[in-house]
Amino acid sequence: MPRLSVLACFILALSAFAGSAPAHAQDYPWCVQGKGVGYPGDCSYSTRAQCLASASGPNVGCGLNPRVAYGLQRRGRDYRY
Repeated sequence: MPRLSVLACFILALSAFAGSAPAHAQDYPWCVQGKGVGYPGDCSYSTRAQCLASASGPNVGCGLNPRVAYGLQRRGRDYRY
């Protein structure tokens, strides 16, 4: 009987991990930037108003996320001469 309960717990734990998906990373366009935040800052805001509401302290502000602003740019067309 104890072996059966251990096996049941193992199967239950395995099924819990099998059904979970990894977190989806997302780059938001606005970052809280300042001396103590690092570069590019805390980029977890979708609007500038959200960013400004949570930016507090001296020398702390909001700026565009460089990964979003300067992300993959479209490649120019190749011309044949």
